[in-house]
Amino acid sequence: MPLTPDEAVAQLGHRLSPERRSAARRLRRLADPAAGPSLLEALRREIHDPRTWETQYEMVMALGMCGHRPALGPLRELARRPYEATTVYIALGDAVVRLSTPEDTADALRWCLDSGTPMLADGALRAVAAQHLSLDPATVDHVLDLLGPLDPHDGLRFWAAAAAVEWPGPRVAEFLRACAAGPRADVAEAAAASLRGERRTCSPA
Repeated sequence: MPLTPDEAVAQLGHRLSPERRSAARRLRRLADPAAGPSLLEALRREIHDPRTWETQYEMVMALGMCGHRPALGPLRELARRPYEATTVYIALGDAVVRLSTPEDTADALRWCLDSGTPMLADGALRAVAAQHLSLDPATVDHVLDLLGPLDPHDGLRFWAAAAAVEWPGPRVAEFLRACAAGPRADVAEAAAASLRGERRTCSPA
């Protein structure tokens, strides 16, 4: 049987990383705000061991899904650190956007985009797509200014192409047409769906 919320929280202290990871994944699915403080404390213990990056990823994602906003400052600090397993940045970018208030979403996205860390930007754009967030024109321009010079094969375009169905302006349509005609099948498919006005279900791994 699946872990209850209390069982999952208790399992965050298990001596084996796979068990802690399983607990974090369960709490991520439950999205229970009450689990936030325990997840943040567990992440603070976990983050010092580069071998457990998969567990760190799940804990960060769970914090974002639980909506534990007190974690936002610590996660921003963690996003400035170097990681051998750069996948952790994806979770950090995702959580930074999810934990920001609606009024601060654009600033959070810009912060990730301007970090110089592509995978942090990728995670932030993923959160925008998953939540079907509409961006103001200035923020849309900021996103497109970043993506425009990238190689057509660059995967950073994918989540932007999926999210852009919610974005205003002729420049967005131009971006989507370029993506739809590009060489990456996943990006082209996402862009074509957005051009048709189709909201896609985005499920981060």
